[in-house]
Amino acid sequence: MRIILVSLDNWGFNNYIATALKESGHNVQHLNFDEYEYKYQNFLYRIYNFFLKTFFKRNLKTIHYGKKIIENINKLNEIQDVILVIKGDFIDPKSILELKKYSKKTIAYFNDNIQRCPKIKRVLPFFDEVYSFEKEDCEKYNLKFATNWIYNSPSLKPNKNYKYKVFNIISKDKRLKILSKIANNLQAKDISHKIIVHNKKQIKSTSSIEFITKYIPLSEINEYTNNSQVLLDINRKGQTGLTFRVFESIGLHKKLITTNADIVNYDFYNPNNILVINEKNPEIPVTFFDKEYEEIPEEIFKKYTTKGWIEHVVFNSYNNN
Repeated sequence: MRIILVSLDNWGFNNYIATALKESGHNVQHLNFDEYEYKYQNFLYRIYNFFLKTFFKRNLKTIHYGKKIIENINKLNEIQDVILVIKGDFIDPKSILELKKYSKKTIAYFNDNIQRCPKIKRVLPFFDEVYSFEKEDCEKYNLKFATNWIYNSPSLKPNKNYKYKVFNIISKDKRLKILSKIANNLQAKDISHKIIVHNKKQIKSTSSIEFITKYIPLSEINEYTNNSQVLLDINRKGQTGLTFRVFESIGLHKKLITTNADIVNYDFYNPNNILVINEKNPEIPVTFFDKEYEEIPEEIFKKYTTKGWIEHVVFNSYNNN
């Protein structure tokens, strides 16, 4: 099959989908529009963009992304079997509609919820199939459900020489207050941890949280996860979709601490492996670290790998033409 993956891949997760498709013998192009840098020509363009966003719900940056994507697809000069778009709400709707000219089927996947990212609603009608990791959005907007995926190598043996008991990395947002409570709880119990918060503006690190201004490569994040016994996951308010931290823990056969109570409804949930904590009182018992991780059944594990995700989202959608 000829497949184009169009995605905002600022962390590098989506490239694992492109790689898995290539390894399966498909002709794949990955257009990562995070690489299509946009700069305002001058201050007047900033003012113009303000009016565009305020009164016309358009954005010079998303228009720029759309134009560059169409330009690159044009260069291929062939109709695709599938164009798969991840984070299509960052692309101008007119460009998304134009994708239909170049593909037999267009598929979208969103791992944000519409409550937090209302722009998603504007682009839903322009795809043939739409998947979301948010169950409520699927029910409300008649979308198909798909989780994120295990991008770690399933064959990777877990490292038992842990440098940290707990690891977490997030971008600075409203979750910081909860994260600070958790970090303080860990510190009070002398539980070793590595907690990193990314923010564009410099913030002084504390004894329990490290603040950074530049993105850490996914390869470096993988080093931290591999050198930690337990991963920490904090979901955004109003979001029940599972983050990549959950699937990193499964891929590396590691335990997980999470604030996402909906995780108990998934088939891989095991209370020995997953500790659900309360946001208001994030108490982490030291005993959680005592027992070894219990392996989940192989047939369940396979569902959440990149190959399982591709089978569910790409091939099932294409075959249902």
